[in-house]
Amino acid sequence: MAQNIYDTAEFFEGYSRLPRSRHGLDGAPEWPAIRALLPDLRGRRVVDLGCGFGWFARWAAEQGAAHVVGIDLSERMIERARRETNDARVAYRIADLETLGLPAAAYDFAYSSLTFHYLEDFGRLVRTLHQALVPGARFVFTIEHPIYMAPANPGWSRADDGRMSWPVDGYSVEGRRVTDWLAKGVVKYHRTIGTTLNTLLAAGFALRGVVEFAPTADQITGDPRLAPEIERPMILIVSTER
Repeated sequence: MAQNIYDTAEFFEGYSRLPRSRHGLDGAPEWPAIRALLPDLRGRRVVDLGCGFGWFARWAAEQGAAHVVGIDLSERMIERARRETNDARVAYRIADLETLGLPAAAYDFAYSSLTFHYLEDFGRLVRTLHQALVPGARFVFTIEHPIYMAPANPGWSRADDGRMSWPVDGYSVEGRRVTDWLAKGVVKYHRTIGTTLNTLLAAGFALRGVVEFAPTADQITGDPRLAPEIERPMILIVSTER
């Protein structure tokens, strides 16, 4: 079973204070880049894996989706999502993505935001999702960029030319990572970009776009805390087709 860190009080309270938790999709700097990869959702049956507070699920319904299912392991997340959703087209379900089952050919589009790096068996979920999508369906997701997850000794250092650099250690060593983010002992799973993309290809997906997100100059001006992401991308965005 995946670690249910989001239901611990310390983590949930910290996560709830993040800009993307308070402002939704507009609070995520990468949202414009994601949106550019999304298909027309009118009339589509959508599944949102790791739906959190339901921001994307509600947005998809607003875009005309016929039905949206948001799935998350966290009871606290689903409770808030249900409380903030007033649309009969949107339903939520508590489930562990490590063991998730989905009906065949049930969806026309799949989405996930910053969830899959918590899964040990990414391949199983990808195969499950492939059979749950109709031919031609799109699948768009984001994960923490593997470069972001790789450092064994995180910390900025000053290079000879004055630029800030981030030491990357053990990038090719895949597997379990334990970090302190909002709470101690958060478990994530590091995979290289190659492993991530090849897992998708092996399951039968075709790649349609890969974006190593970097903030724009205007975004950095508005929020200088984004500046390090020019040196070391934090988010990988992948678009695929069934």
